[in-house]
Amino acid sequence: MSSSSKRHSILPPVSLAGPKPPVEFSSSITIADSAVLTGSNPIAIHSESVIHPRARLDSLSGRITIGRRCIVHERSTVGAIGTSGRITEKGVTLGDYVTVEVGAAIEAGDTVIGDGTIVGVGVKVGGGAVIGKHCTLTARTEIPAGEVVPDFTVVYSNGMRRPDRRGVAELRNKGQARQIDVLRRLILSNPGKFQ
Repeated sequence: MSSSSKRHSILPPVSLAGPKPPVEFSSSITIADSAVLTGSNPIAIHSESVIHPRARLDSLSGRITIGRRCIVHERSTVGAIGTSGRITEKGVTLGDYVTVEVGAAIEAGDTVIGDGTIVGVGVKVGGGAVIGKHCTLTARTEIPAGEVVPDFTVVYSNGMRRPDRRGVAELRNKGQARQIDVLRRLILSNPGKFQ
């Protein structure tokens, strides 16, 4: 392999981006330089939230609002256009202390993720779904468009559900705050790139 071939093989992949959306950032957010923000509607990120490298926030279908102390992990998409391909003019709202794990996709369409909810690895949340507070969507779960999931519910990848009676909501919030403190030191933040 020639030296020019080696040089080209180690370059990071180029991420295609659309129009630059208007943003409303708290001064205390952490957003990686390689995150992708695209669309024409506003994207609001509230205090102490963390957006990982290669996370995608797409406001083409509507406004995206991310509450305080949320974590959006790499290769996840918030505001994805649904399988119908229609642009809905309705966005996504994440409450406070929400975690969107690696590879998860949350479709636009007045979709709401309640406070303290964990959207697991590879989860797909359909447009217009309303997920209650302190829910856990386990890995590879699919929530259909328009579905309503009550507060304190665990949803398994096979569609089974059970109430979450562990009473650990406050502990999870404290753990999230500690994780954010660590991530703020690890992720090089560049909010100015998106403004």
